[in-house]
Amino acid sequence: MSAEPLLRLGIPKGSLEKATLDLFAHAGWSIQASSRSYFPSIDDPLIRCCLMRPQEMPRYIEAGALDAGITGFDWVVENGSDLHVVCDLVYSKVSRQGTRWVLVVREDSAVQRPEDLAGGRVSTELVGVTRRWFAERGIDVEVEFSWGATEAKVAEGLVDAIVDVTETGSTLRANKLRIIADLLASRPQLVASRQAWADPARREKLEQIALLLRGALEARGQVGLKLNVPAELLNEVIGLLPSLTAPTVAHLAPVPHLAGRTWYSVEAVIAETTVRDLIPRLIRAGASGIIEYPLNKVI
Repeated sequence: MSAEPLLRLGIPKGSLEKATLDLFAHAGWSIQASSRSYFPSIDDPLIRCCLMRPQEMPRYIEAGALDAGITGFDWVVENGSDLHVVCDLVYSKVSRQGTRWVLVVREDSAVQRPEDLAGGRVSTELVGVTRRWFAERGIDVEVEFSWGATEAKVAEGLVDAIVDVTETGSTLRANKLRIIADLLASRPQLVASRQAWADPARREKLEQIALLLRGALEARGQVGLKLNVPAELLNEVIGLLPSLTAPTVAHLAPVPHLAGRTWYSVEAVIAETTVRDLIPRLIRAGASGIIEYPLNKVI
């Protein structure tokens, strides 16, 4: 009989699922999910994974069915859960700030501000937050739960407005919708129950996971670059490197074919998008033996 795992970890099912599994893979954990099971396998005997919708995950963590999980800050607020935030995890390469819940009307709507919706109907998945937001402003609206296709409801005039999640707003604009207010900024988070965080063993495991997940996120879009350069050209080459930190410079041991010249090895972490323009410039400046390599983590 196998021993109980140390940590029961919730993995978000749905839009964040693939991104989460990819992130864990870069962090060093292989999680294999199956469409037939809600309990993915993981190559760490101390962790048991459970697939769960992020909308309801905070409730199960707070109730003790899970020790921790990855969900959105929005769903923690919506559920009113008292959880410990281990770390923020902004997955998106488009918006480093995460997502936001916005109040949206049709482009041709006469509504210009939230107060204009008094007596109207608003559809959203984020019912609790939306009701509180309007109540705090003294605006009387009917807020109904949306089971999906939320944008279509306002586009077809079925409701007066919606509260929906967006990253850049481009999809809303493409559907001839207009944002009139921001309600809540959100981002994925690794959260834990207060009981799990108070336990030294589980806390240590959560801190390990958080450290490596943040390192994997930091490595996105970054590559390592390694090259050789003669001493007399070192400063010129280093000046071309837009490094994450100061480049690492190491003296190369003398070898016969270098004809007595002093050479250095230079290593740096740079943005991947700069490489295609940077490498030709480095060669023109006298660098050679250039190696580009991917990064899983930057810590």
